Amino acid sequence: MSLIQACVLGLVQGLAEFLPVSSSGHLVLFKDLLGLSEVPLLYDVILHLATLVAVLIVFRRRILGILASLGRWIARKNGREDAANLAIVGPLLLATVVTAAIGFGIQKILPTEGVRLVSIELLVTAAVLAASALLKPGAKGYADIGLGEGLAIGVAQGLGVFSGISRSGFTITAGLAAGMKREEAGEFSFLLAIPAILGAFVLELKDLGSLTASVEPLPLAVSALVAFLSGLLALSLLMRIVKRGKLAWFAVYLVPVGLAGLFLL
Repeated sequence: MSLIQACVLGLVQGLAEFLPVSSSGHLVLFKDLLGLSEVPLLYDVILHLATLVAVLIVFRRRILGILASLGRWIARKNGREDAANLAIVGPLLLATVVTAAIGFGIQKILPTEGVRLVSIELLVTAAVLAASALLKPGAKGYADIGLGEGLAIGVAQGLGVFSGISRSGFTITAGLAAGMKREEAGEFSFLLAIPAILGAFVLELKDLGSLTASVEPLPLAVSALVAFLSGLLALSLLMRIVKRGKLAWFAVYLVPVGLAGLFLL
């Protein structure tokens, strides 16, 4: 892998990870275009880890707030200000378990990669994003959500194991459909990504040997750095788009990309 290829794939990951267009699907397409289809999935997961750092930075106040509230809850000193933070924990845990169960089952039973399959899945993502335009803004904040919302969003994230399905697009749309406010639906989606990405990294560590054989340390580091920097930009942009209720904009992009991958690659 050349440094130029590393920069291209890092940029694709950073932008597509947070914009609801499926970073995994785009990596499959771009690796095929660049002749890098044999690079193991662990490479993709490492790029996901790089963009995860962007999530930790952007949502650091919420993450630290949850940890502090949990600490006070354990010490039995929590107050009213901890209610919203503690309300997130149960739905997050349930959504994570549901995601793991669905994702594991899909990977064992169904194919999840391949250019044609990914292209079809991108079109499915486009349809879901277009449908999100029909959803009215909800009124549920964190203090109002429960296990039902966690279950729905966990199912949506579980479907994200398919490479062409946008994890963020599906989970944000599921949150909106469950009646959550736009900003909370977006933030919850990315908080939920933290355990999902860490879990995927652990599962793919078995491919470390094949990764080091196909990608040298410098291109891998460059890819990760570019993914992190572009991810910071994309995440800030997406949260603004979510607040404005404009997720459907990305369907206009995904339709021609999906059709091109289906008929031209």
